[in-house]
Amino acid sequence: MTQPHQQSGASQRPGQMTAVMRAVAATGPKVLRIGVVQGGRVLEERIIKQRSHVTVGPSEKNLFVIASSAVPSSFRLFELVGNDYHLNFLDGMQGRIALPTGISDLNVLKGQARRTSQGAHQIRLTEDSRGKVVIGDTTFLFQFVAPPPVQPKPQLPVAVLRGASAIDWNSTIIAAFSFLFHFMLLGAIYSDWLDPVVDDEVAVAGLIDSLKNLPPPPPVEEKPPEEAKDEKPAEQKEEAPAKAAAPAQKGPAAPMSQKEAAAVSNQLEQLEMATLGALSTQGPATAGVLKGGEVATGALDQAAASGAGVGVGSGDLKLGGGGGALRPGATGGGLAGIGSTGRGAGTEGTGAAAKVAGPKGAANVGGAAVSGGSVSNAARVVAGMRAGFRACYQRGLNENPDAAGSIRLAIQVGPGGEVRNVIPTPSGNLPQSVISCVQARAKAAQFDAPEGGSAVIQVPVTFVKQ
Repeated sequence: MTQPHQQSGASQRPGQMTAVMRAVAATGPKVLRIGVVQGGRVLEERIIKQRSHVTVGPSEKNLFVIASSAVPSSFRLFELVGNDYHLNFLDGMQGRIALPTGISDLNVLKGQARRTSQGAHQIRLTEDSRGKVVIGDTTFLFQFVAPPPVQPKPQLPVAVLRGASAIDWNSTIIAAFSFLFHFMLLGAIYSDWLDPVVDDEVAVAGLIDSLKNLPPPPPVEEKPPEEAKDEKPAEQKEEAPAKAAAPAQKGPAAPMSQKEAAAVSNQLEQLEMATLGALSTQGPATAGVLKGGEVATGALDQAAASGAGVGVGSGDLKLGGGGGALRPGATGGGLAGIGSTGRGAGTEGTGAAAKVAGPKGAANVGGAAVSGGSVSNAARVVAGMRAGFRACYQRGLNENPDAAGSIRLAIQVGPGGEVRNVIPTPSGNLPQSVISCVQARAKAAQFDAPEGGSAVIQVPVTFVKQ
């Protein structure tokens, strides 16, 4: 509770509004307000709250520092004589002043002014006086204004000024005891003061007794010696194939020799020729098998009808002899004999070999050189022409077994990827039929649309006998 004498002391202290009103009422005479103008701009403005001399000049000790040779290092522009301000000006200064007698220039006021000991002219100013004084390129504007109100001193809040007398001791004591009780409770929970005393010897003795009372572990089952002997060979048998297969996976496969590679290439060519021989021009067999391909259907039909170069050998592919149409269950010529077990005659994998009439040829297609534009699938399409070129050369070998040479093809590709023209440049003794067949094969190709709108693909093809 608040004491009565404290209440009376607080009521006697003035409030903030009362302090402001008292400060305004206690204002004295007007003070001097001075503004400094240079180059058409107001650089500084001050209100001289404490009535004192106003000095100007180049020295840093002056109230206004100006860089001018028209005044000494320290010159009292406004001098306080008694309770009144006086204006001091020299001969080189200019300006106008508003006095009770009227507005006059400084040159006119020289006759009315009093000379000081420094040689300056002095004019008494009243509280209604105002004007300007020009010193070099600096102009001083002055007037007398009412002093600003005195700011009241900052005061502390009433609750702080009351001190300890305003504290509610009952609530403070209750809160203190509550905090103390909670802290003691937490200390008791996290401390070991209330834990029972443990005898280490007794605890160890009880642990040993509990171990003695544990039941014995179950017996381990042992296998008879005969079963152990039977299991050993089986494990050795399982490990043996794994050990035998391990060395085979370590090293890389041995590369094929040139002779083996030539034999495999020869057998693949026989398989392709057997495929051509199995096709028939009657019905949609040829178009159905080669649908979407790049091989000219007419050229393949002619090669299939001739059946040249198709025969049987003792190679790994086990090609059947002769051409002809495929029939279900037939084990005769053509592709019907591929993969047959050969149980009908002789041992497995053997059969009667038919001799091939005439030499066999191979077509080596070089890399495609594209000029005038970019064709994305040029290499793939040119590589697919190899089988057709070889078929053309095989027909030429049937006409002339000594035929050999090369052809350089200049394939002109249009905007849509179509072949507009093929210009062959042959060399060697190749028959005209081979050149025409190769040219027709190239014209039937279809490329992707070139980026430049058109392109020319140079393809070298070499024909050799095997």
